Amino acid sequence: MAIHTEHPHSALRSWLGVAVITASLFTFVTTELMPVGLLTPVGDSLGISVGTAGLMVTLYGVSAGLGVPFIVAWTRRVNRRVLLSGLLAVLALGNLVTALSPNYPLVLAARLVMGFANGVFWAIGVSMAMRLVPARHANRASAIALSGISIATVVGIPLGTWLGNLTGWRTTFLIWSGLAALVFAAVAVTVPSLPSQNAVSVREVFKLPLRNVRLRVVMITVVLYVLGHFGAYTFVRPWLEQNSSATPGLVAALLIVYGIGGAAGNFIAGHTVTRNLRGTFLAACAGLVVSLLLLLTLGHTLTGAVICLALWGVSFGAANLCQVNITLAAAPDTFEAAMSINTLGYNTSIALGALFGGLVADHVGVGAAIWFGVVLTAASVVMTLTSRAEKPVGV
Repeated sequence: MAIHTEHPHSALRSWLGVAVITASLFTFVTTELMPVGLLTPVGDSLGISVGTAGLMVTLYGVSAGLGVPFIVAWTRRVNRRVLLSGLLAVLALGNLVTALSPNYPLVLAARLVMGFANGVFWAIGVSMAMRLVPARHANRASAIALSGISIATVVGIPLGTWLGNLTGWRTTFLIWSGLAALVFAAVAVTVPSLPSQNAVSVREVFKLPLRNVRLRVVMITVVLYVLGHFGAYTFVRPWLEQNSSATPGLVAALLIVYGIGGAAGNFIAGHTVTRNLRGTFLAACAGLVVSLLLLLTLGHTLTGAVICLALWGVSFGAANLCQVNITLAAAPDTFEAAMSINTLGYNTSIALGALFGGLVADHVGVGAAIWFGVVLTAASVVMTLTSRAEKPVGV
């Protein structure tokens, strides 16, 4: 595998580096999705609608997706430790500006800039973790790094929601600014020098899915499930408040349930992808469809909401681990470039999911945003099933 050619670092420093990259992923993910748990107070504070507040997710995703192929290519000769440090500095400053911003346009501007940093991290972070350890442990390092997503959903986002309810949403972003600064310092201490590998020009990045049929089909499938997931998930708080009379504290608790499910899904998929990657991904996408349908039918009760959010978390946690592995399987010799395309599709889909979900929520109702999620995640299941002949999502 071209992303890992040598291992000059001590075992302790290598795994400490993986842990710091995991912490970086935790910080980026919580920054990206923190508005999900804070839409109502942000909207009330700044005098905007829930759908408009959802633009905090939309613009972040737009810049994360559209900017990454260019920035990764332009920085293809930059040492990855130096690049990661710069990305974390942008995150710390952006969260500080968000916390202190007197108006919503400045909040959106800060989110837009942080999105660029987020996209580049997604393109380089997992491959950095895999390069830090011996080749035989690369998949384990990848799974550990990706557990930052689960930790973010189990701890980060619910904690941010709780802090927002307790002290105000601005305090949450201020704390996350300090967290990004701490991780910045940890990168300087623990992550060794990592010269760039396998980075290619902008032209080659965009040619990759045109030449690689497997990667193209993978990306269409990923775009579908991410669109559906975030079209619904961005508005899960207002849906719960309107349909199950959930209090802010209960919303935070349900997000913890979702996060625990995500951790379980990540763990389960970590064991099943080596046996049947395609089957695991198909089961995860089908689980997203079922969980959203159950939310619409059973989510009006506390027990039903717990079941729905748990299944939703398990399914999304498994899907996230699978989509990185299927991207690697589709383009093992150009993994960083492939992850740039993956990040483009993934984060643009987050943005469009939040945007379309917001339009639907504002004009039809938040329940329609959940139905939007059902349709798109179901399409990802169909795409996975009908792609069997080309075998794009399995190895």
